[in-house]
Amino acid sequence: MIRETVVTTVSADGCVHIAPIGLIEEPGGWIIAPFHPSQTLDNLRAVGQAVANYTDDVRIFAGCLTGHRDWPCVPSARVVPPRLAAALAHAEMEVIAVDDDAQRPRFHCRVVHRETHAPFQGFNRAQAAVVEVAILVSRLFMLPREKVDQEIAYLEIAVTKTAGPAERQAWDWLMQAVAEHYHNAD
Repeated sequence: MIRETVVTTVSADGCVHIAPIGLIEEPGGWIIAPFHPSQTLDNLRAVGQAVANYTDDVRIFAGCLTGHRDWPCVPSARVVPPRLAAALAHAEMEVIAVDDDAQRPRFHCRVVHRETHAPFQGFNRAQAAVVEVAILVSRLFMLPREKVDQEIAYLEIAVTKTAGPAERQAWDWLMQAVAEHYHNAD
C-alpha cells in the first residue's frame, strides 16, 4: 500500500524541505523512496529522520510542486525535522536501513512517535483529484502528453462538481505548471 503524504526533512545545516511523497507501507514503519536527485534524498542521507504529515489541505501537495513552498511548520516531539502546522496527524520517523538504487533508493523508516492534532472530516472528490494531478505533474517529464491530457480531463469533472476555494486554487496552480511544461517543451 502507498499512502500519499507530505514529508518534511531537514538538511545537515537545518534547512527544512517539504515534499509530497507516497510512502510505502511495511511492518512497523514506512519506506520513503525519493527519486535521484532530490533534496529529500540528500536530507535523508544527511540527517536520517523525516516526518510524514497527514493533511487534507491539498494546496500543500500542489504548492510543493508549483513553487508555493512556504507552509508553516512547528517542532516535532522526537525528531529534528518539524511537522506541518496544517497536519491533521503526523508520524515521526528514523531511517533504520537503506537499499541503494541509482534511480530511487529506499529508506526503511521506523515510526518513533505519532500524534493526532485535528479530526479528519473526509476527502471530497476534488481533493482526491488534486492529489492525482499533483502526482501527474511530478512525472510530466516521463509521461506521454496524451495520457496526461486524458487524466486531467477526467479529474477535472470532480473539481468542477465538488471543489471549494482551496481545491480550486491548488488545481489552478497545477494547471499552470502543466501549461508551462508543455509550452517550454514545444
